[in-house]
Amino acid sequence: MSYLLKERVKNANLLKKLVKDPRDLIPLFKHGDYIGMSGFTGVGYPKKLPQLLADHVEQNKLNGKLKFNLLVGASLGAEVEDRMAKLDMIDIRYPHQVGKNIQKGINEGRIRFSDQHLSVFPQNLLYGFYTKHVENQQKPINVAVVEVSEIKEDGSVVLAAAVGSTPEILAMADKIILEVNTSIPSYDSIHDIPISCVNELPPYRTPIMINSVKDRIGGTSLPIDASKVIAIIESDHPDNTGGNSPDDEISQKIANNLIQFLEEEVKSGRLPPQLLPLQSGIGNIANSVIMGLGNSNFKNLTVYSEVLQDCFLNLFDKGKLDFASATSIRLSNEGFDRFYKDWDNYSKKIVLRPQSISNAPEVIRRLGVIAMNTPVEIDIYGHANSTCVNGSKMINGLGGSGDFLRNAKLSIMHTPSVRPTKTDPIGISCIVPFCSHIDHTEHDLDVFVTEYGYADVRGLCPRDRAKVIINNCAHPEYRPILLDYFENCKRKCLQNGSGHIPHDLEVAFKMYKNLKEKDTMRIANWW
Repeated sequence: MSYLLKERVKNANLLKKLVKDPRDLIPLFKHGDYIGMSGFTGVGYPKKLPQLLADHVEQNKLNGKLKFNLLVGASLGAEVEDRMAKLDMIDIRYPHQVGKNIQKGINEGRIRFSDQHLSVFPQNLLYGFYTKHVENQQKPINVAVVEVSEIKEDGSVVLAAAVGSTPEILAMADKIILEVNTSIPSYDSIHDIPISCVNELPPYRTPIMINSVKDRIGGTSLPIDASKVIAIIESDHPDNTGGNSPDDEISQKIANNLIQFLEEEVKSGRLPPQLLPLQSGIGNIANSVIMGLGNSNFKNLTVYSEVLQDCFLNLFDKGKLDFASATSIRLSNEGFDRFYKDWDNYSKKIVLRPQSISNAPEVIRRLGVIAMNTPVEIDIYGHANSTCVNGSKMINGLGGSGDFLRNAKLSIMHTPSVRPTKTDPIGISCIVPFCSHIDHTEHDLDVFVTEYGYADVRGLCPRDRAKVIINNCAHPEYRPILLDYFENCKRKCLQNGSGHIPHDLEVAFKMYKNLKEKDTMRIANWW
């Protein structure tokens, strides 16, 4: 037993459950088991035991013979989840995932995946929606494997860089294995975990009493049922997040256009000078927007989001950001080093909550959050696809974008106007007549931003929205193509009395057909 482990596990009874060789736990895992794991966006996930389990499958050629139904708040690290997918160890997966191998397994039909709104997943887990056929309905998750950074004297656990759905997973678990990660500092004091997220069910649920991003409504550690804990193991593997993608010119232009829109909203009096709490997704554009805010005149900013990235540390350091609330802090390796070295400073300005709280529609609407996310594509009437390329090929899942975009005061989608194909640098238009799959409807979205400008569609009818989106956001090569479709459809549909959202379904998806046949969406004509 290492000195660090003994220091972190302060409950004597739980310390007695220490397992020196985690491989002794592998026989506990049976084919078809429901396995719950901590983690969210590739941080705070168990690392040692899942990798040993994958080693066991690989060494004994058990690919496809030892498969699990995997329940996690969002995604795990690639060395766990993507490796399990490669070894054909995953049957059912909820509600979000990241990795080439797991995406391949989903799209080849080997993994039964269903993406869910991330605020909905933990409550549906408590309702038993994902485990309806399990015999033990009180404890349907056979084994929960959870990373913690400390175990308190009272037996409660201090989680690590993510809270996610861990409270609900532990509540529904039959057996619990705790991985105490001694390669990271204790995260004591940064979490806010209310017991109500697991012990209140309809019709007895109470309001979430958060009126500002700084409000706390729970404890800094998570009480657990110690009788369920069958083992404690030590882990010394840090989160495997890698680095951030470099900024690019298009992302910077999109960020500048979005910041210009926010500045106009402040001038008009529709937003206060310090804006309202910000939510930002993951990716180059999201990072560029946050970096751009750091170079803007905005100050005293706040964040109510699901994930914090390196760019938020920059906002703190520049004195622009006052406080941030999320469910995980996903930093690069360099970002985590920076975070830990200045823990006393950053930890006072950050709170990590369960995703049932960080993504709660009730709180998002009350605070008036400004939501900013990147889609796969949008269409001319203001619908958005966040998940499925060409309508069929799953990428990662809906994530929390719907939680925020449906309930925010301002719902913003930012995207490059085009993406390249193998033969055409502008072969894919991110603005199309009719999205091949729709995750977010016209009723949920307010503003669209590309490198060419922004389209504020609030208060506009569908026909007016189409003109603004095409003229302000589409790539110049695609504007005449899209306008030709819109104007001809409008004329035909108005003539036959069906002109609210003008479409011609015989040709609406012609750009996709052309992409498949000629590797570009630049069609010569519609009809």
